[in-house]
Amino acid sequence: MSTPFLPVPLGRYTLQNRFAMAPMTRSRAQYDGTPTTAMATYYGQRATLGLIVTEGTQPSEDGQGYMMTPGIYTEAHVAGWRAIADAVHAKNSRLFIQLMHAGRMSHPDNTPHHRQAVAPSAIASGEPMFTPTGIQAARVPREMSIEDIRQTIADFRHAASTAIEAGADGVEIHGANAYLIQQFLAPSANHRADLYGGSIENRARFAIEVARGVAEEIGAERTAIRLSPGTRMWGIDEGADGPDLYRYLVTELDKLGLVYLHVMHLGNELLIDDIRKRWSTALVVNRPGRPRESIGTDLSSGFADIEAYGQMVLANPDFIARLQANVPMTPADRNTFFGGGEVGYIDYPALEQNPTTA
Repeated sequence: MSTPFLPVPLGRYTLQNRFAMAPMTRSRAQYDGTPTTAMATYYGQRATLGLIVTEGTQPSEDGQGYMMTPGIYTEAHVAGWRAIADAVHAKNSRLFIQLMHAGRMSHPDNTPHHRQAVAPSAIASGEPMFTPTGIQAARVPREMSIEDIRQTIADFRHAASTAIEAGADGVEIHGANAYLIQQFLAPSANHRADLYGGSIENRARFAIEVARGVAEEIGAERTAIRLSPGTRMWGIDEGADGPDLYRYLVTELDKLGLVYLHVMHLGNELLIDDIRKRWSTALVVNRPGRPRESIGTDLSSGFADIEAYGQMVLANPDFIARLQANVPMTPADRNTFFGGGEVGYIDYPALEQNPTTA
C-alpha cells in the first residue's frame, strides 16, 4: 500500500497522501459558534492526513441546526478558525471547511435568533431534536421564498469568503445527509411548484446555484461539494428518479470545474460508477463502515482519488502512522461523539502514548 502515502495533486494544492478526514459534527464550539482552542488541538492532531474536511459549519444564523456547532460568518468565527488552519498547516495538511445549512433539521432553541427553521417546503422531518432543554419534537419549517433562496446563496458566498479569510484552503459544500441542499433534491421534502421543485432539473437547481455562487466567490479550485445519493434518513426520499437526478446533477456540477466531489457511497455501485465517469476532477469516496482490511482498495483500483474516513480518524489521531505500521485502530467511543470536554475528543492516545494498543 505504498502509493496511497505518496503526495498527490488536488487542484492548486499538493496533498501529503491520499487520505482525508471526513466531516463529523462534534458540537464543541462556543454557544455563539466561535471555534475553541480545543478544536484547534483536535484538528491539528489529525493533520497527518492529506486533507482535513471539518465538521459542518453554518454559513448564517438560519443555517444552524444543532447546539454548539461552529459558524463561519462573523469576525470572531474567523479568528477561531484561523487558529485551526494554522494547526493543520503546521502538519503540512490542507483544510477545507464544510459549509452546512441544516434547513429543517433545526430547532429555534438551538439558533442565535430563535426563529423558525427554513426549508424548501413546510414539511417537518419527523426527527426529534436535541435542544438546551432536552429532546423536543421536530417543528414545521417555513417554506423559503425566492428572496430567501437568493439570500441563502449569498450567505454561502459570504461564508466561503470568510473561510478563505480565516486561512482555510477551500470549502466543501454540504449537499448530503438530509440537510438543506438534499432537502431540495428530495420530493419527500420538496413540494414546490416553482423553478426549485418538481422536475429533476428544478430540484437540482438550488445545489447548482450554490456551487456556482461559491465558485465565483473564491474560485472553483477552492470549491468542493459532498453528496450522499440514496440517503434515506430523517424523512428524505429521493424517489424512483433519484439515480437519474444525481446523474444530471453531477454532470452539471462538473461543468463548474470544482476541485473535488466527495461521495458518501451507500452501496449503489452502478450509480457511483456512473458518477465517476461523469466527474472530471478528483473523486473523494467515503464508505461508511468500511472495514480496516478494505482501506486503500478504492485507491488501488483507480475508483477513488482520495479515500475519506470518519470514526477511525476520530479515534486515531495517528491514523496514518497506524496504517503504515499495520497495527490495530483504537475503537471510537460513541458516548462522547457530541458535546462535552476533552474526553473522547483530544485525549485519544497515539501509538507512543499507548504502545500496548499496537
